[in-house]
Amino acid sequence: MVVADELRRLREGGEAALAEAFSACRDRLRRMVAFRLDGRLRGRVDPEDIVQDAYLKVAARIGQYLAAPGVSFYVWVRQVTFQTLIDFHRVQMTQKRDPRQEVRRGRSPEGGGTSFSIARALVGRLTSPSAAAVRQEQVERLHEALDAMDETDREVLALRHFEQLGNKEAAEVLGLSTTAASNRYVRALKRLGELLAALPGFEAPPP
Repeated sequence: MVVADELRRLREGGEAALAEAFSACRDRLRRMVAFRLDGRLRGRVDPEDIVQDAYLKVAARIGQYLAAPGVSFYVWVRQVTFQTLIDFHRVQMTQKRDPRQEVRRGRSPEGGGTSFSIARALVGRLTSPSAAAVRQEQVERLHEALDAMDETDREVLALRHFEQLGNKEAAEVLGLSTTAASNRYVRALKRLGELLAALPGFEAPPP
């Protein structure tokens, strides 16, 4: 939902207003990048670098956004940041790809995608220590189970639970009504609970 006061501040405040508005989004954007960053790049790439690169693109395109703001400012800067991350992945994986390491659907066992991001986040929350091989097996089993979910349900789960977007923001990102997004989230949480119940060592996330 586009907020009129927010647009007015951006239009009247110039570069300083943009910097302030983006700064208010920065923590959430870092969380999104950290959540969706390809596993092969974790520990070697600072999410803040991706966010800063996105800010330069936001600054270059702010005029286009203000001329026709179809979504709220945060959803727009998230879109720009998400595309920046996709472009970064494309460059990095093209440089590092080894055909011998390719697996099902062209992904590495440590690769990206929403299913893998959710699986990695959930396994990482286990409190009891696990051997690396056991944890990797848990990620892979949960990854495969999540892949069987409806794609939109999986995305709304990632947006609401892991990126911590509000329901209206998630609806904007997915192009759904707020009611549809809310219903999707409830359904996705139920399905995730069923998946986790079938895997030892997991607990369903709270609603």
